[in-house]
Amino acid sequence: MQLTTQTDYALRTLMYLATREQRSKAADVATLFGISAHHVAKVVNLLSRFGYIRSVRGIGGGIELAIPPEQIRIGDVIEHIEGNLHLLSCVGSDESCRIHSFCKLRGVLAEAERIQKEYLKSVTLQDVIPTRKQLKPLEQST
Repeated sequence: MQLTTQTDYALRTLMYLATREQRSKAADVATLFGISAHHVAKVVNLLSRFGYIRSVRGIGGGIELAIPPEQIRIGDVIEHIEGNLHLLSCVGSDESCRIHSFCKLRGVLAEAERIQKEYLKSVTLQDVIPTRKQLKPLEQST
């Protein structure tokens, strides 16, 4: 499985916000990671729609986590952003092919997906956030 750039940016945005005590701007996230502000803005809209972050307009506004980091499961975020993560289309459906009646591969891949999903749902944002000390060199170089 390879995640899309959109999911990568969503996870980075959540990690960044988890290190902040105050609201931030999407542009701050983009600058820190050296990524497109336009793409971060799109991701912010998605994360807001899914309830992971809160966006506040006006003076003193910005973006912040809407849920504590220990309650945000990485697997849930990935599922929300990515949607279907099946290794083959037949794993997630009753779609059949010529060898469907005797194919053992579908079961193997379904089990691999189950294990991966279970693991990703066991990891929280709290488990993966960098420390302020780790981010400091990146902040100074921007």
